[in-house]
Amino acid sequence: MKGKRIRIFQVGLLILNIFTVTAISGFISATTMLICRNYDAREFLSGVTAIPWDPRWKMWACIILLALLCVGFGLREKVFKTNMTAITTCLVGELLLAIVIVYLLNFNYNGILIMVFANMLAYVKERKAQTTLMVLAIVCIMLADYSLLSVGYRLYSIESYIAYYDAAAQRTLLGIYNVLISLNMAVFIMYCVDFIVTQRGTIDEVNALYEELEKVNEQIQEYAVMSEKMAETRERNRLAREIHDTLGHTLTGIAAGIDACIATIDVAPDMTKKQLEVISGVTRDGIKDIRRSVSELRPDALERFSLDYAISKMVTDMNAVSGAKVYFNCQVKNLKFDEDEENAIYRVIQEGITNAIRHGKAEKIWITMTKEGADICLQIKDNGVGSKEIKNGFGTKHMKERIGMLGGTVSFDGSNGFTVNARIPIRWGENYD
Repeated sequence: MKGKRIRIFQVGLLILNIFTVTAISGFISATTMLICRNYDAREFLSGVTAIPWDPRWKMWACIILLALLCVGFGLREKVFKTNMTAITTCLVGELLLAIVIVYLLNFNYNGILIMVFANMLAYVKERKAQTTLMVLAIVCIMLADYSLLSVGYRLYSIESYIAYYDAAAQRTLLGIYNVLISLNMAVFIMYCVDFIVTQRGTIDEVNALYEELEKVNEQIQEYAVMSEKMAETRERNRLAREIHDTLGHTLTGIAAGIDACIATIDVAPDMTKKQLEVISGVTRDGIKDIRRSVSELRPDALERFSLDYAISKMVTDMNAVSGAKVYFNCQVKNLKFDEDEENAIYRVIQEGITNAIRHGKAEKIWITMTKEGADICLQIKDNGVGSKEIKNGFGTKHMKERIGMLGGTVSFDGSNGFTVNARIPIRWGENYD
C-alpha cells in the first residue's frame, strides 16, 4: 500500500511536469510565430532583454528529453526494480535530463527538478542521506531560480510573452502559469507529507510542510492580486482613451453646431430650430455612446453597424452640426476587420475630425483610406491653421498608442493645415465570411 501511494504521486508529478514543460515551450514557440506573423517583432523586441534562439527547436528538444524521462521512469519501475546500481544510474540520468530541460526553458520553470528529487527520495532510507539529498535539492532549485539568475544574466521571461496579449488573455495565461507551478509544489508537498508520515510518523515535520503549503497558497493569492492590478491599470488607461475620444468628439460637434446657431438665430430662426434639433439628436447619440464606452469600451456605432457605415454616419453627423465639411474617400472594398482593428480605425478618424475642428478651426476635412498590401493607410487632412510645433497631447498620444498596439505607425504634419498619416497592419486582410 505504501509503495502504491508513492508510485501514484510519482506518476502524478511526471504527468504534471510533462504537461507544464510542453505547455511553456509550446506557448513560447507559438507566441513567437504569432509575433512574426503579425509583424510585431520590432515592438516586442523593444520591451525585452533577451529572446530564445529557435523556440520551435527548443520545444521539440524538450519533448524528446521528456520522452527519455518517461523511459527512465519505466525502466526503474518495471525492469530494474531491486537493482540499486541500475536505479541509481537512471536517477542520475534523469537529473541531468531535468537540468537540460530547465536550461532550455531559460530557467522559467524549475519544477521538474522537484520531481526528480522526489523520485530519489523514495530510494533513500538513511536519515543522514535524506537530509543531504534535501539540502542538495534546495541548492539546485535555488541555483535554477529565474528571479535569482536574471539579476546577473540576460534571460528571456515567459511573462514578456504573456504581456504580448490583451489584458483578459494575460489574466488567464498568468493564472494558468502560476497554478501549474503551485500545483507542482503542492503535489510535491503532499508527497513529502505522505512519505514522512509513512516513514517516520513525525507530526512536527508534517506541520512544517503544511505551513509551506500555506505559503504557496499565499503566493497564489499574491499572484492573483498582482494580475488583477495589472488588468485594472490597463483597463483604466483604455477607458480613459475611450471616454476622451467619445466625449471630445461629441462636445466638439455640439460646440460647432451652437456656433452656427448663434450666427443664424437672428436672420433665420427656422433654420436655427432645425439645427438645434440635429444637435439634440447628436447629443443623445453621444450620451449613449459614452454610457456604452464605460460599460463595454466599444463604439456603439460599431456594435450596431459595419465600420464603413459607422464612419459614414459619424461624417454625416459632423457635417450636420458643425460649419466644417468632412469628405470621406474610401478606396478599400471590404471594411471588415478584427474588433481591435476596427476600434483603432474608427477612433483615429474620430479624434482627427475633433482636433481639426476644435484646434485647427478647419472648414474642410478630407479623410482618405487606401490599402497597400496587408496594411490600411489612413490620411486625415484639413485646411485649418496647422501647427508649427506639434505637442504630444492627450489625443495624439492615444492615436499613437492605439496604432502602436496593432504594430502600426502614425505621423503628424502641421505645415499646411494639419495632416495625420497612419499605417495599420491588418491581420487577415479581406478574407472574411
